[in-house]
Amino acid sequence: MSPKEGKNGSLWRIVQREVARMLSKPVYVFCMVVAPLIGYLFFTTLMGKGLPMDIPVGVVDEDNTSITRQVLRNLDAFQQTAIVKQYANFGDAREAMQRGDIYAFYYIPKGTTELALSSKQPKVSFYTNAAYLIPASLEYRDMKMMAELASGAIARQTLYAKGYTDDQVMGILQPIKMEMHAIGNPGLNYSIYLSNILLPAMLMLLIMQVTIYAIHSEVKDGTSQRWLELANGNFYKALAGKLLPQLMVWIVMGATYLVVLYAYWDFPLKSGLWPMALDSLLLIVVSQAFGVFLCELLPSLRWALSIATLWGVLSFPISGFSFPQLAFPAPLRSLSYLFPLRYYYLIYVDQALNGLPMHYSYLWYAALTAFLILPLLFPNRLKKCLLEYQYTK
Repeated sequence: MSPKEGKNGSLWRIVQREVARMLSKPVYVFCMVVAPLIGYLFFTTLMGKGLPMDIPVGVVDEDNTSITRQVLRNLDAFQQTAIVKQYANFGDAREAMQRGDIYAFYYIPKGTTELALSSKQPKVSFYTNAAYLIPASLEYRDMKMMAELASGAIARQTLYAKGYTDDQVMGILQPIKMEMHAIGNPGLNYSIYLSNILLPAMLMLLIMQVTIYAIHSEVKDGTSQRWLELANGNFYKALAGKLLPQLMVWIVMGATYLVVLYAYWDFPLKSGLWPMALDSLLLIVVSQAFGVFLCELLPSLRWALSIATLWGVLSFPISGFSFPQLAFPAPLRSLSYLFPLRYYYLIYVDQALNGLPMHYSYLWYAALTAFLILPLLFPNRLKKCLLEYQYTK
């Protein structure tokens, strides 16, 4: 063996050995390539239109006048709403919603038009199935808007009949005109809202699981001592040789979702690609570090995988992208800072959505990088496990 091989050859042999292990076990190919690509395709195409369109709803029009029919035609004209059936009574519509035939229904009782034209206060009702959160929320918004528009239309006709001009009518019906500007996602595209976190979160979970499997499978297969011998007993060299080939694959998969989101789908990326590329790279490396940390704490493959899965799943809600972190109870608010995905999300908001200069996010980059110290906490515990732990079925 040459001096160069004696110094660096062991690392290269470990890398070669790990590549051979990855190619010999289909689970690596599936979890590192196939599963991420399926996830990217599924989530981005599932919400390819941005919002659900033509959600099926029903109506109960007991008044059945020209005005109520016009109200229902206007409701059906909304993009998110498709009136699929008119029911004879409230009970039939409720049963249809309970069966899942419709997600909501609009109820107009008899006498509504007469009460409205006589300047009284008629009541219309709309019911949504909150078991389906997104379609129920969208239909509630459309039906509420339609009720307000119908009320305004009837009031407008009454004011016209009394001799009011257009300017006077609008001043009474809408004394304050409001404008809404959605920052970062003006089209209220659900894919922009969800995909930017679901894709990296899914990749993070897979990275932790594959890292744990790669390390603990050495114990399971009885090859952990041979692995360490190739590194001349140097634990960190053995770990680097094992994780380096995986890191190369994960970087490619991370770059793939960045291309999918910001090049193919043209999602907002106000600060350019490099801040998010660094964010993605840090999340990948930190996910590997977290997987190693769990291996140090838990010598059992089953337990380590279970905790990694639990931690990854909890990252979705606690990162603050679906429910505001400031609204968490104080203990959960403090706990959220222990999840790497929280910092990835904060960087994404600063860089991709708000377009802040990169130095404004230095604290979040530093916090994400700090997770890299985790494998340095209990290395001897993992090394002892690799040398002494006996896998039991």
